[in-house]
Amino acid sequence: MSIVLVTGSSGLVGSGSVSFFSKKGFQVIGIDNDMRRYFFGKSASTRWVSRNLEKQFKGYKQENFDIRDLAKLEKIFKKYKNNIKLIIHAAAQPSHDWAAQEPFTDFSINAGATLNLLEMTRCYCPKAVFIFTSTNKVYGDRPNTLPLVELPTRWEIKKTHPYYRGIDESMSIDASKHSLFGASKLAADIMVQEYGRYFGLKTAAFRAGCVTGPQHSGAVLHGFLAYLMKCTVTSKKYSIYGYKGKQVRDNIHSYDLVNAFYHFYRRPRAGEVYNIGGGRQNSCSVLEAIKLCESISGKKLRYGYIDSARCGDHIWYISDLTKFKRHYPSWEQRFDLPATLEEIYHEQSK
Repeated sequence: MSIVLVTGSSGLVGSGSVSFFSKKGFQVIGIDNDMRRYFFGKSASTRWVSRNLEKQFKGYKQENFDIRDLAKLEKIFKKYKNNIKLIIHAAAQPSHDWAAQEPFTDFSINAGATLNLLEMTRCYCPKAVFIFTSTNKVYGDRPNTLPLVELPTRWEIKKTHPYYRGIDESMSIDASKHSLFGASKLAADIMVQEYGRYFGLKTAAFRAGCVTGPQHSGAVLHGFLAYLMKCTVTSKKYSIYGYKGKQVRDNIHSYDLVNAFYHFYRRPRAGEVYNIGGGRQNSCSVLEAIKLCESISGKKLRYGYIDSARCGDHIWYISDLTKFKRHYPSWEQRFDLPATLEEIYHEQSK
């Protein structure tokens, strides 16, 4: 029996992992207590995703508890032990702004619960692969020190700059403002590395850019493209925060990220870190994303501009995928940005 344990199993990456590995023939156990509703309100609840997964995959088992509860977590690990072949840790408090409202809650979820999972893995299934969904926010606002050039619809970097094709894993994580969210995720990221390097566990931290897809429950504080499309479809006013709406992100479909997890699982390494995202070809500014949403939906978006940027927000961030592609050359992205937004639009138009 080969078990895949997924935390945050009704979230975007978690549900994508449940679907992907269930289709591969694994027995999948998901853990999710719908904290997204607590973070962002009733409209952001992912309970419907859990119900759909249970209907779609008969062998799927859903556990509804908080991963900060070590006793309940240990029961799962003690029951299945070495039958657990892969842990995908996708549960998190994902918002900069929310973290500042409840710092203890944010840190206990993002850092403390990650330590719980790492220690349970070490004690009960040390041969399992451990994948952590990290974030590019571990670099803090360091990317904002890059020599950016203002163009009509985006901030950009010169083609001659070493980071033109994207930011790689060599960027410093020190002496920058991370936001409390970024700091708690960085603490977890380092622990994931340490359990790989110190204990020899097969761990990897995937430092993702903007992850999106049709199952994303976009909210004001999290889920950029999904929330933007939701506002376009429903005629709800959207707010742009700072940088003239020219801030740039690279965007990766959740399927492509989970497929990257699968490639790592098949040939794991110890204590690895990967910057992962859509890359330059799937990057866009907020203004450019608005145009795409309007083009796909045939509707005009109502939006306003707030001059102050969010704390720790990046002006320009594109992921350099060179390291991951070098280690896993057979991995390819299936979805480009327009195709991803088309999927989101059709899901939200139902």
